[in-house]
Amino acid sequence: MIKKPEVCILPVAGLSTRNLPATKALHKGFLTLDSLPIIQYAVNACAEIGVKEVVFIYSDQSCKHLFETYFNPYPWLENHLKEKNKLDLLKVIQDIIPHGMKFSFAEQKEPHGNGHAILMAKDIVGDRDFIVMWPDDVYINMHGEGILQQLLNVYNEYGGMVENIMEFPREQMTRYGALVGAVRDGRVVHAKGLVEKPKLEEVPSTYASMGPYILPNIIMDILPEVKKGSNGEINLTDAMNLAAERGVKLSGVLCDAMRFDCGTNKDLAYSDLKLKLMRNPEMRAYAKELLDTMFV
Repeated sequence: MIKKPEVCILPVAGLSTRNLPATKALHKGFLTLDSLPIIQYAVNACAEIGVKEVVFIYSDQSCKHLFETYFNPYPWLENHLKEKNKLDLLKVIQDIIPHGMKFSFAEQKEPHGNGHAILMAKDIVGDRDFIVMWPDDVYINMHGEGILQQLLNVYNEYGGMVENIMEFPREQMTRYGALVGAVRDGRVVHAKGLVEKPKLEEVPSTYASMGPYILPNIIMDILPEVKKGSNGEINLTDAMNLAAERGVKLSGVLCDAMRFDCGTNKDLAYSDLKLKLMRNPEMRAYAKELLDTMFV
């Protein structure tokens, strides 16, 4: 019987150099997308499917402190908002921490890759299957099920490894992990394995491994076997490929969700503008007015 994963790993280690200068003192997880910290989107997605524990993989104590502070109650602020009758803001503060969710921390002392970061959570995860999300990739479905629920639906049917995938032109696939032996069935793509950032002449498909992922616990046992890839790091996709070679099912899902890339300042600015315009009619009207008056 397949048991629903109730723990999610969120790697937040690293210097976030692509988001400087803001990230000199502030982790990129607290940069905002439509006025909400990026990290909150990941935590809210977990809450939507009943995840009970989130594990942050951090790089240093200052990083850990930021997440501990944000995801802990702040009684003084809550009392202040109550006294000022700012109940809308009080609710915003209280909604930061989903009901019943536990937050744990594991340190990645050296930057040896995303697979190595996941391995740091092994003792906390224990014998559970688990979810992995990259916080600076935000996926939003404006009308239907969230991305984790869509992955969970496929996981409940097939088990094994389930991940969000996207299609890209072949020439762009050198930037991503690519599915090997891919066979599509509707929105689900069954595959025999993965190859990380293949050479153009060796690209096996146009299906890119993007995450989030739902992964079986055996991945934690396989990760110590993974050798450094061409980027000099231990890659999660290489562990998934080893698992597939050993008979673990691999299913990619072309999820019905819009991706908002927040990895660089430019990407974040574009994503923030796009999401604001999608959600806010007043913002769209204001933007139109600006365009009509400023660029004539």
